[in-house]
Amino acid sequence: LPVDTYKTQNRGGVGIKGMSINEEDFVEQMLNCCTHDFVLFFTNKGKVYRVKGYEIPEYSRQSKGLPIVNLLSLEQDEKVTSLLNGSKDDNYKYLIFATKSGLIKRTNVSEFYNIRNNGKRFITLKENDELISVKNTDGEKDVLMASSNGRMVRFNESTIRVMGRGASGVRGINLGDSHLVGMEIASPNVDVLIVTERGYGKKTPIEEYRITNRGGKGVKTLNITEKNGTLVSLHTVDKTKDLIIVTNTGIIIRIDVDKISTMSRVTQGVKLINLKEDQIVASASIVDKTEEQNNLDEQDTN
Repeated sequence: LPVDTYKTQNRGGVGIKGMSINEEDFVEQMLNCCTHDFVLFFTNKGKVYRVKGYEIPEYSRQSKGLPIVNLLSLEQDEKVTSLLNGSKDDNYKYLIFATKSGLIKRTNVSEFYNIRNNGKRFITLKENDELISVKNTDGEKDVLMASSNGRMVRFNESTIRVMGRGASGVRGINLGDSHLVGMEIASPNVDVLIVTERGYGKKTPIEEYRITNRGGKGVKTLNITEKNGTLVSLHTVDKTKDLIIVTNTGIIIRIDVDKISTMSRVTQGVKLINLKEDQIVASASIVDKTEEQNNLDEQDTN
């Protein structure tokens, strides 16, 4: 459905109903694409599927949508964990994959141009591991990886050798007893935005995160307390973006990223969404601002 369906709200609000959901189900990811773009679906089993944008039907905001098994030939216990716009027009050279156990892998994007209807395996996953994030890159970027215990590493992607589809990857971050919650590609003049399970969040200038060794424990990116909870989401953002937070009960709130406080690495953040006792943040996505919101921002500046 059109992303403009969700209007920007104030930080700390309660959100709106984003879609109807089945019992024990919740929204995990959102993706912007055009009708003729290829959408790549990456699954927990280490397989990728490709679908044209127009093959995905459009529904109203409160509808339940189409079961993913009606679009993809998924195996038993296989579920989609990451989405990516797979248009050939983009000038990207590699795809970088990160798993829950902290492994990372870099593969040539050309290996994903031709995919059969029954999918293609893109990584060999170790036992009890699963895919967390997929990003495209030009081969010269820094990679950010964050763990649920509030620590993050930053290293150049050149430290990850290019591997074939059958490889498992190399260690990206030392997780200890935690797990990986996100992987991002760093760019100049952006902020690192994190969100916690109790609805807290903050922005921190990326310059505060120094280059560290791949495979290390990283630096502290969040002061975890009983009030804010563990880290659940990591994104890099600028003032042209909005944040969409989704709870485990299907509530969605959309917040102007520019309205979120900028704070240092070791702070606990501020409340972004007002949660009930039975609610936690399930996921957080970044989308472009609407044209209406951009016009309002220009008026404020003038």
